[in-house]
Amino acid sequence: NKVNKEIGSLKQKGIPADDKIAEMKEVSQKIKTMDAELGTLEEEIHHMALMIPNLPHESVPEGGEADNKEIRSWGEKPVFSFPAKTHWDLAEQHDIIDFKRGAKLTGSGFLLFKKHGARLERALINYFIDTHVSKNGFTEVFPPFLVNRKSMTGTGQLPKMEADMYRLTEDDLFLIPTAEVPVTNIYNDEILEGDELPKKYVAYTPCFRREAGSYGKETRGMVRIHQFDKVEMVAWVKPEESYDFLETLTGYAEDLLQSLKLPYRVVVLSSGDLSFASAKTYDLEVWVPGMERWLEVSSVSNFVDFQARRAKIRFRPKKGGKPEFLHTLNGSGLALPRVVVGILENYQNQDGSITVPDVLIPYMNGTDRIG
Repeated sequence: NKVNKEIGSLKQKGIPADDKIAEMKEVSQKIKTMDAELGTLEEEIHHMALMIPNLPHESVPEGGEADNKEIRSWGEKPVFSFPAKTHWDLAEQHDIIDFKRGAKLTGSGFLLFKKHGARLERALINYFIDTHVSKNGFTEVFPPFLVNRKSMTGTGQLPKMEADMYRLTEDDLFLIPTAEVPVTNIYNDEILEGDELPKKYVAYTPCFRREAGSYGKETRGMVRIHQFDKVEMVAWVKPEESYDFLETLTGYAEDLLQSLKLPYRVVVLSSGDLSFASAKTYDLEVWVPGMERWLEVSSVSNFVDFQARRAKIRFRPKKGGKPEFLHTLNGSGLALPRVVVGILENYQNQDGSITVPDVLIPYMNGTDRIG
């Protein structure tokens, strides 16, 4: 800019400025080259930043999966006077889940629910949604099951976990791994008003996960499958309220398990077992006597401002005030079909029949026993 002024001054005085003009052409070309290099570096830095996980909250125990801590439990493990059957044996006995034909239709890890199995799955979905809306004050939404790359990046699934996702290559769209993705992104690139918070949405969706790298693990039954149903709770809250709200969301999930009278425990995940985007997570695990193990049926997480920054979701604490990043949370309320596993194995009778939990009988058209 300084030399351009000098060139203008020289021209006004009739003095040749060819040398300076040539020098400025070189500078201009150098700037173009540096801009291209800068663009490449900025893209590399952006990609590196997207690969950095959230920071664990100070209350999260350090370590790996073995360091997860049980913080409370509810209910008693059932004691049977007969050998407890597994859910796959019970399902086959009553012809309510067809594992072989599900695999025939699609492949390993896909289920075909039948008869009372299909009705039980639908009953649970409706019961969960109704409870969250009428009792817990959630707004129900029914989002798309396909999302774009921006949405998957906003909630933290991309780029790190792309190998676990089902992708439509031609359209560059992804089958959702959880309703968290479309529901959280409802407000991406938006600014909410502080008096709108907290917002609580609930959604039912099928969920799709390739589970890359886990082939051959827990393939029997329906513990680890590629398509499953889930009712998801999502919340947008003020930063100072997010950890209290984590306890609230966890309580909503616990209430459902207590109403179903399923024995469960609450586990706080250690730093090495947290998901990529979470700052703190509680897992709710149901005891399944046929398999003799605890089975996760809900994961409730506080992401603090991690997702809000990636998805650019902000709020104004005061009208006309400067926007700030809010905090996002979500939790399974609850995940199926693992709840079905819990019901089949905990409510089985000596003759192999399965008692229907009291709260589900109205949703089962009065059926109180399967078989």
